[in-house]
Amino acid sequence: MKRELQVFALAVQFMTRLPMPEVPFSAERQTEAGKYYPLVGLVVGCIGALVLWSASLVLPVAVAVILAVAACLLATGALHEDGLADMADGLGGGATRERAMDIMRDSAIGAFGVLTLVIVLALKVALLIDLGPSDAALAMIAAHVMSRYAPVWAIYTQTYARSAGAKFTAPEMTGRGHVIALITAASALGLLCLAFGLAGLIGGLVAGGLVWVTSRLYLRKLNGFTGDCLGALQQMAELGVYLGVVAWL
Repeated sequence: MKRELQVFALAVQFMTRLPMPEVPFSAERQTEAGKYYPLVGLVVGCIGALVLWSASLVLPVAVAVILAVAACLLATGALHEDGLADMADGLGGGATRERAMDIMRDSAIGAFGVLTLVIVLALKVALLIDLGPSDAALAMIAAHVMSRYAPVWAIYTQTYARSAGAKFTAPEMTGRGHVIALITAASALGLLCLAFGLAGLIGGLVAGGLVWVTSRLYLRKLNGFTGDCLGALQQMAELGVYLGVVAWL
């Protein structure tokens, strides 16, 4: 149990900016930490939901939703949003694979990245406002759990696009870890269906569809995934849940 808690702490350290105690690090534990990514999503989703619900008691729903989204951004250090913007810049501005990879290495954000990030964040806020405080809080929790499975799926089923270097460690995922992450995400989908009925299932399907389309785009250009692509997958999955639920309702 102590070892598993340490592995979970590593997952939290990697996926968020939340303070955690120092734990032993190894490449093996880093690989194992992937199975807890959806659980890290549960932590982030609960932070957002708590902010949304409490803020909605004294503020307009729109303001509460914006504060909740901001809280999630602070909790993760905008890790996934940064990946989404970088991938958009690379795929949008790179005519060749090599050029796309160079653009994605650049820390500066370009027009494609800015526009993509603004549109995705605006859609999230608008969709959560439409759901109302209570339903939005539930959807936010489920979406953050389910969306953290998308990077796990990519790591397990696809190849890394960058060449190994002196400071390089290729992301890996064991079959057991993949199954654990899948069960966690499926449990969140089940709770989403209990809360929203068929709309919850539609949210899961739309999320899966957006993840698949996004993966086709970067695989066609890059012949594999990068860390930025993993962040983009998480963002597309989260957005897909909100889109599907709101569209059906």
